[in-house]
Amino acid sequence: MMTDPLFFDSWMGLLRTLIVGSAAYFLLILLLRASGKRTLSKMNAFDFVITVALGSTLATVLLNKSVPLAEGVIALALLIYLQWAITWSSVRFDRIQGVVKAEPTLLVRDGEYLENAMQRQRVTREEILAAVRQSGKAEISAVDLVVLETDGSLSVIPR
Repeated sequence: MMTDPLFFDSWMGLLRTLIVGSAAYFLLILLLRASGKRTLSKMNAFDFVITVALGSTLATVLLNKSVPLAEGVIALALLIYLQWAITWSSVRFDRIQGVVKAEPTLLVRDGEYLENAMQRQRVTREEILAAVRQSGKAEISAVDLVVLETDGSLSVIPR
């Protein structure tokens, strides 16, 4: 009886996926813990790219039989090291920080919407009002500032 490799290839393939997947997962956790809290902080664009790259690498190690576990772990470690090196550099050098991290954007000042900034950042009044309500204020006039932070969250500073 022939089996279709679309649904089942071999028991060894399943066993490899279980063993390599478990090992790669636990090694990734260890690498992330060793790299510090900054690796797992709120995401900016750079952090998002690293997260996607880590996920893609883990999936490749898990499902691609031609990639040995050792090479996959080296690839994961390289991505984490590069992320650590960039964040280390961005803390020490303003120029690198400017490339890696966006600046916060003021969207409301003295209870008035800053329409140009809102358009540039693609933020609606409804999103701002939702953040204002979450901060415990009922209306925009009760707010001194609303800032779009580098991680995409809205900070509300009441009057």
